[in-house]
Amino acid sequence: MFTHLVSNATKPDAAQRFAVLLSTALVEGRFVKLLLSKYSGSEETLERLTVREVLLRGERLLSFVWRHRTKDITKNHGMKEGLDLIAGMLGSQFQNAHLLTQGQEIQLAFSRKGKPSLRVGKAETTEAAPAGHDKDKQRYLALDRAFWVDLGVTHDVKGERQLVPAMSRKWKQINKFIEVMNAALKSSPLADSPAVHVVDFGSGKGYLTFAMHDWLASQGKQPQVTGVELRDDMVKLCGTAAARHGMDGLRFDQGDVRSYTPAQLDVMIALHACDIATDYAIHLGLRAGASIIMCSPCCHKQLRPQMQTPPVLRPLLQHGIHLGQEAEMVTDSLRALLLEAQGYDTQVFEFIALEHTSKNKMILAVKKSGAALVAAQKRRPEVLAQIAEVKRFYGLREQCLETLIDNDAALPGPV
Repeated sequence: MFTHLVSNATKPDAAQRFAVLLSTALVEGRFVKLLLSKYSGSEETLERLTVREVLLRGERLLSFVWRHRTKDITKNHGMKEGLDLIAGMLGSQFQNAHLLTQGQEIQLAFSRKGKPSLRVGKAETTEAAPAGHDKDKQRYLALDRAFWVDLGVTHDVKGERQLVPAMSRKWKQINKFIEVMNAALKSSPLADSPAVHVVDFGSGKGYLTFAMHDWLASQGKQPQVTGVELRDDMVKLCGTAAARHGMDGLRFDQGDVRSYTPAQLDVMIALHACDIATDYAIHLGLRAGASIIMCSPCCHKQLRPQMQTPPVLRPLLQHGIHLGQEAEMVTDSLRALLLEAQGYDTQVFEFIALEHTSKNKMILAVKKSGAALVAAQKRRPEVLAQIAEVKRFYGLREQCLETLIDNDAALPGPV
């Protein structure tokens, strides 16, 4: 498959042996990443090149991330084309190559006179194999993106970017969100859409906003991602980083979910929106006809004072902590039912272990279409009756999302 990289010489030199080890790792599915450093070419700002394998629409590609001082440039190549490019740059533009595979760590170095030397050792890394080879350990995001440094997620250690230890939990959360988004996108009307418009409300320092833009671009989409945040300093920080790294289609606006009106909205994200702010975010997604709505609610204050404990449940709910958990369950269950009534396939689940964050619940809604939407229309009266019965059982007078839907004369039922 990759024999074109090796000459017919009976005693291949170190560079040729390196090429064989690289091609073998790719064939056997053991390739993790390749780092080319000590650049000696003509581009003044270029520092290094990182190569990883990606799987896009069923095709195995090599993703080249060219790291410049102020930005990263990513280009994908077919296997043969990518390997030809690597072979042409070794010893001419890059004097060092560090190949990491599952089981081996291989280093190729060229002396000042251009003589190559090879060192092969046992890998000390536990990094997962590329996507498509190890599903359980699949990683959707790459740590070597330059913008992660600006956001404080990574830092440089001995010339290579590594995760800041204090950010390990945050990194797991971000990757889990992208994993959820990956599954939702495949089952949504956006699966075959080239452009995807995302609005991330309460974007904060922009971790997920940047991740969403980077991941969508890696899937061959044309992302238009907007982070909306109340705090002006966060908006300026993220906007500056996006501009510095040339991330077209990524922007940050100062605004409130109750008043912000996006020009177009396919995916609505609201993480840790407090109390009824989550309801306003869901309502905005409904009004815009979003194909995907992702919420991670925070605080559930509205219903708890209204709840009248049914006699049979009083022994269970006499403890404050249980009453709070019950209010949370009822609030998010009503939100899910209201989304279902509007034609969405809705799930409520724990998206990450409690050890990583106490705010670990997600409401995910994907808009139905075709026969599934027709079936949802027929079932809508039944769902609305269930909502009414839950409210009657607990003596609830009002739930914010339901009120917003009822008061919005412009919002029709499922169409």
